[in-house]
Amino acid sequence: MKSLILVVVACAVAAPAFAEEPVGCDKFKWPLDKERATLNGTDLPKVVSGDRAAFPIPFATIVALVPFADAKLPAPPERAPKSPDTFAGFFEAKAPAQAGSYNITLSAEGWIDVEQSGHAVKSTAFSGALGCEGIRKSVKFDLAAAPFTVELSSVKADSIRIVISKD
Repeated sequence: MKSLILVVVACAVAAPAFAEEPVGCDKFKWPLDKERATLNGTDLPKVVSGDRAAFPIPFATIVALVPFADAKLPAPPERAPKSPDTFAGFFEAKAPAQAGSYNITLSAEGWIDVEQSGHAVKSTAFSGALGCEGIRKSVKFDLAAAPFTVELSSVKADSIRIVISKD
């Protein structure tokens, strides 16, 4: 009886670790068809980590990243990378035309931090799904009408596609 209780407890504790993320393009919490089409495009402009992006919002770009240890991020990521063998980078973006909710959408797995006016901007919502070609996650941030910095970390490749759009 005691061993049966231990097995039940072990399964209950382990179950959340095995929970899978949703699979499929229709599993995101909000529509991302435009962002997905853009991320799958072939002629996106490129920025290098540390650049200032001169594009007005909405925009998409490919961000060239560097090994995390070499990234020189302006602020430490809110969540430290699980592996030191990941890539990171950052870029500065122009001020949005108006304050409001903005989506930052990534083509692959990665962590997004945003700083504005010297402070971290907390995300307000997150949506992610597996098995959707060209898009992996989208995070909402409330931004003021001021320039901001996007930091990317925990990325498995040396570049990532990103879209910033008004919610």
